[in-house]
Amino acid sequence: MQKKDAASEALLLVLQTAKNRLEFLTQNDWMLIVDRAKRFYFKKDDVLIHQNRSNKVIYLLCSGKVQVQATPKAVIATLGAGEICGEMAFLEAGVASASVVAVEDVEAYSIEWSALKDLFELFPHLGSRFYRSLAVGLSRRLRDLLLSRQAATQ
Repeated sequence: MQKKDAASEALLLVLQTAKNRLEFLTQNDWMLIVDRAKRFYFKKDDVLIHQNRSNKVIYLLCSGKVQVQATPKAVIATLGAGEICGEMAFLEAGVASASVVAVEDVEAYSIEWSALKDLFELFPHLGSRFYRSLAVGLSRRLRDLLLSRQAATQ
């Protein structure tokens, strides 16, 4: 139990201090989410999420980097510690629109959609803060993508 507590504390610190974090979640929100998450390790080139498949989990990245890829040569984004992936399929209750591939060794925590939905029913304000954080994060990613494409054409 001690190891899980130390690992959970490390994850909480990363999630709360990351650049592109779910910024509107409180310490208590994160504790509730992390308590229901399972730790996974991925090696370089392992696929966390497969495009066009239903995964039914969101990954919270604790360490390492992943690439979001439309195809192996079309990288949409690179994500690191404190960021999440799998949220678009969660929002749409559908399949993944891209693959997520480890570009180095990755430690990640997964939380099942059903566990998140259960938390949101028990704690509606948590759900509100979570969805607001997702919306802002996705908006920032879209803006960054548009700016990088605009810079590439100039």
